[in-house]
Order: sequence, then structure tokens, then C-alpha cells
Amino acid sequence: MNISIRQLTAFVSVADNGSFTRASEQMHLTQSAVSGLIKELESSLSIVLFDRTTRQLSLSVVGHHLLPQARRILNEMQLFENEASSLTSLAQGQVRLAVSQFAASSMPAVIAQFAKEYPDISVSLLDCSAENVLEHIQNIEVDLGVGTELGFMESEDDISADLLYQLPFCVVMPDSHALAQKSEVVWQDLVDTPLITLQGPFIEQVTAELDESIANHIQQARYKVNFMSTALEMTRQGFGITLCLPYMPEVIDWVSANGLQMRPLAQPVKMRRFFIYQRSSRGLSPASIAFKQFLQAYFASHFDDLQSV
Repeated sequence: MNISIRQLTAFVSVADNGSFTRASEQMHLTQSAVSGLIKELESSLSIVLFDRTTRQLSLSVVGHHLLPQARRILNEMQLFENEASSLTSLAQGQVRLAVSQFAASSMPAVIAQFAKEYPDISVSLLDCSAENVLEHIQNIEVDLGVGTELGFMESEDDISADLLYQLPFCVVMPDSHALAQKSEVVWQDLVDTPLITLQGPFIEQVTAELDESIANHIQQARYKVNFMSTALEMTRQGFGITLCLPYMPEVIDWVSANGLQMRPLAQPVKMRRFFIYQRSSRGLSPASIAFKQFLQAYFASHFDDLQSV
């Protein structure tokens, strides 16, 4: 069996494009050349990768199963080339980073600061859901991932995690709201108060280990939105109060400048933790090591004050 990188590249390209014509344009080859590569690969493996009709081209059952493996091999080769080139200098190379929603909000500022110190290191950013951060690492599509602890305990043993920072769950309300007059706001205070919350995993993290009555009230919030910016603006307009993480100084400044208050919730104090993830079995390139160390130092200096709002 003699499988080539070109054959795997053709396989992935045809699968992604759903067409030999578009794949040939992407690979800068003739259509017959791409078709030949697929036939060679199928012959070597004694399988059929695509179901072909006169009108449609689609992956076979076997093709669906093998496509993630092909992507992983090609990603491995790209990583090998990147690491080999980065060894010429500790200050050169490429870093591929996957980040979840809340981490993504602060990452552009981090990358901009990193670029000032390491102008020859390129950092590519992939923002995705918290669940997909680990998937991208497992598939070797990225070198590092930053996200919450969501799903980590159920992940493969090959993923390692280092705590990057943690932030308290807070409530945001207008200055005129009754809760804004209290010296301490507790979770029980939220009951019978109209709430605006984010949809999805955020609610699960908020309500975990809370009293059932409070958890139910949050889960049945009057308004559920997709973006924190929407929740904050609705709070400013008087629709209710919202739950938030003080994930960026700019958010805290916006809250203060728009007649709102952000207060950490007590009894209990609940923290959301953010980690930096990587493959345990794979050594990082010098560029990735430099970026990881920069991340850790950056958040240590910029987020200590946010943990107590």
C-alpha cells in the first residue's frame, strides 16, 4: 500500500467541494488528474470513497468514516512543516489558536500585544463554541485552545489543561434598581425579578449546584438572547437584569458609563474557570510555547483585578 499526500489532499478537496471540477481548480490540476488521484487511492485501499451518479457526487459510508483521519494526517504534515521551519529561530513560526465565545472577546487585544513582542510569529484565531475547542485540538487543527471547563472531564486522555483565569458570575442592573442599593447581592435576590440570560451552555454553568428555586427561575428567564451585548442593552432599556462575566475591562467600563452596575453574586460565590488546552502527546513548537507563556503572563496581570470586579 502506497498512499501519497497528494491523494489524501485530493480526497479532502473533493469531499469539501462536492465536485471534481471545483477540487481541480482549488488544487490547480486538471479534472482528470484529480479523478486519477482518487482512483489510485481507492485502488490502493480496495474501497470506494465516493458514490457517483450522473447528477451527484457524495461521500460513501466508508468515505465519511475516513475523511476525519485524512484531515488529521494532512494537519499533521502541515504541523510538521511549520515546526521544522520554526526551529530556525525561537522568534519565528505560526500558532493556531481556537477560543470559545467569552475567551474570544479578549483575545484580539492579547494577540495585538503579542505581535509587538514577536512580530515574526503569526497567530491565527478560530472562534467557536466551547464544545468545539477540544474537538479542534483533538483533530490537530489548532495548536492551543482557550475555553471553559465545559466538556473537559469527558474528553480524551490526550488533552491537558492549565488554568488560565477564573471570573465570578455577576448581576448587571440599572443604578435605580432596588438591588443596586444593597451592600451584597445574593442569588436568592434574583427570584421574582425579570431576568435576561444567554442561551445555551452558559445557563448550565450558572445554575449548576444552585438552589432548585433559583435555578428554575434562571432557566425560565423571561428573555433569552444569543449575545451578551444584547442582554446588556436590554438591561439598559429596563427589560430586566442580566447575568454576566466581567470578561473584559471594556465591558465593565461600558456598564459603568451607561447607568448600570455590575456586582458579583454571593451565597454562593460561583466562578467560571477558563483553561488553556493542548495535546498531551505532542510537544509544542517554539512559537506555540512563546505564545502560551505570553498568554499566562498576560491574564495573570490583567485579570486579577477582574476576579473581584
